[in-house]
Amino acid sequence: MLNNCKKGACVVLCLFMAGIFVCTNVSAEPTNEELVKRIELMENRIKELEGRLEKQGKGTETKLSEVEGKVSGLEGRLEEAKSQGIGALTEGIEIGAGATGVYQFTNNANGDDLSQNGEDTGDASYSVDVELSKKFEDYGKALILFEAGEGAGVEDELKVFSNVNFDATGGDSNLGVVEGWYEQYMGPLTVRIGKLDPTYLIDNNDYANDETSQFLGRIFRNNPAVEFPGNGAGLRMALSPNDRIDIESIVMDGDSDWEDMFEDTFYGGQINFKPKLLSRPGNYRFYGWGGDREHTKWDDSAQTKEDNYGFGLSFDQEVADGIGLFARYGWQNPEVFLNGEGLSLEQSYSAGVQLAGAAWNRNDDVLGLAFGGVIPSDDYKKSNSDLKADTEHHLEAYYKYKVNDHLSVSPDIQVILDPYGGDAVNGDKTIVVGSIRSQIDF
Repeated sequence: MLNNCKKGACVVLCLFMAGIFVCTNVSAEPTNEELVKRIELMENRIKELEGRLEKQGKGTETKLSEVEGKVSGLEGRLEEAKSQGIGALTEGIEIGAGATGVYQFTNNANGDDLSQNGEDTGDASYSVDVELSKKFEDYGKALILFEAGEGAGVEDELKVFSNVNFDATGGDSNLGVVEGWYEQYMGPLTVRIGKLDPTYLIDNNDYANDETSQFLGRIFRNNPAVEFPGNGAGLRMALSPNDRIDIESIVMDGDSDWEDMFEDTFYGGQINFKPKLLSRPGNYRFYGWGGDREHTKWDDSAQTKEDNYGFGLSFDQEVADGIGLFARYGWQNPEVFLNGEGLSLEQSYSAGVQLAGAAWNRNDDVLGLAFGGVIPSDDYKKSNSDLKADTEHHLEAYYKYKVNDHLSVSPDIQVILDPYGGDAVNGDKTIVVGSIRSQIDF
């Protein structure tokens, strides 16, 4: 019986151990169904992750494609700019530049600040111009002109009615805007507004209106008997009904200070007939002007708010191949003088000839000769019995020698008879001024 008990205990123990083994295997190794479910969950998760990655990949490819397109376009523009040069970046803008240098020397200088009459002196000046302009198809144009320069030449050494170097700026070398305007085309009518130069708008002349390539003396650049304002705010209106006539009017700030422009105004009008005499080009300009800056009457110093006015003409005519003639005349009110000045001119005249160098096989060279006179006001002369107030006469000759397409050199000589009407403190001897002018055009 004992043996039977032992056998029963062993069976029970074996059954207990087998139960433990079975339980252990069940918790460590899931059933086939559980394994299938787990595999299905993993497959679904993998598909979800693959979908996200696929979307991210497509977005990245799109962004990369956009960037590549922009880079390709930029490269194309750069290649186009390289092939066409800077003009592609400044399409339609015209750029011009020039530099003028003048050396002048004289005897018998008679300026008020000189220690004695008859001093010999030599001085220089220069100017640099940069012009930007653009045409807007057929309806308008804009222009900006910059200028810098230094030196007065010998102008500050002379006491004269009309000086000898229109190109001299007399200032420092700072670059400034001397013109800046926009003009609108409306059929035969042109309207220009901005900062204007009046000396190119009335009293202009084809043979005597450019100090960089024609006459240097002021009497031959513009009429001294016109009280031109400096460059300033203004309005210009020009009408060209046909090719034989031009009509022009201007209104400007008379004292060029950009303040109270309607109190100190300069106004003028010009009509230009172009009859083509001898079947050749010519201009016959007649103009009148006025200014309401304050003037004083010579015979009544209490009258200090007087206006000034005047008229003039400017002719130029080609008479043969390479030969052109010009003439000017001007008159202004002799009864008044501008407040702050002790002189007034009544009349001025000039005439001259321009010869092209073709006659001596120098097609691009130019010879110019001119003579003129400046006449002081009779009322000025009557204001002081000690004044001579004679007519100041001018002679000028220049030869423009073209060295190459960008450089020309012009010897120039001017003779002034009876300077300042014979009333300069430091003498009235004849003054001779020699000049060498160089002009560089870029």
